[in-house]
Amino acid sequence: MQHNRAGRKLGRTTSHRLAMFSNQLASLFTAERIVTTLPKAKELRPLAERMVTQGKRGTVHARRLVGRWIQSRDVIRKLFEEIAPRFSTRAGGYLRIVKLGPRQGDNAEMAVLEFVDFELKTAPAPAPEPETKKAKRRAKAGAEPAEAEEPEVEAAEKPAKKAAAKKPPSKRPSTQKAAPRKDGGKVSPKAKTTKAPSSAKKTSPPKKIGGT
Repeated sequence: MQHNRAGRKLGRTTSHRLAMFSNQLASLFTAERIVTTLPKAKELRPLAERMVTQGKRGTVHARRLVGRWIQSRDVIRKLFEEIAPRFSTRAGGYLRIVKLGPRQGDNAEMAVLEFVDFELKTAPAPAPEPETKKAKRRAKAGAEPAEAEEPEVEAAEKPAKKAAAKKPPSKRPSTQKAAPRKDGGKVSPKAKTTKAPSSAKKTSPPKKIGGT
């Protein structure tokens, strides 16, 4: 029969176990909510409730008793000035345990230890970021679809330009003066100056009109 063996050892020595409870108490009074294994939460809950009861007393002796477990003065001040006054009309049961199920990896039962009046604060929605230069360019490109169609128009105009380039240039009368010929004649202004002067064209005799 087991005697005087109340409480869980939690696989730790006495000094290690007490140091762990001290750290967990400080975290609990700071954040008002911690996530731990179910056996640890069951062992820590009565200890934390006794600390709240000492905080409701508010005496110097009560602060010294709490100081045995919590070394931070800021945490003790929060316990006596903020947390304990909230439960001034409550006789007990300041904390609750919510089971979370097994933990992935070692399959340990997890739980949440929190105050009964704790409300999880949701993070505010992030403010819209100012538009960057890239976002403005994208918005401008979406608002002006005609600019995206310009390459197609240019592609359609390219064959027309090629066809226009193949056409022979129109002949224009040269403004240069005709060089004098050897026989005393002059070259017509329509003749090209680059080529040598052509010989005189042969003229056919005029056709007779009427009888033979």
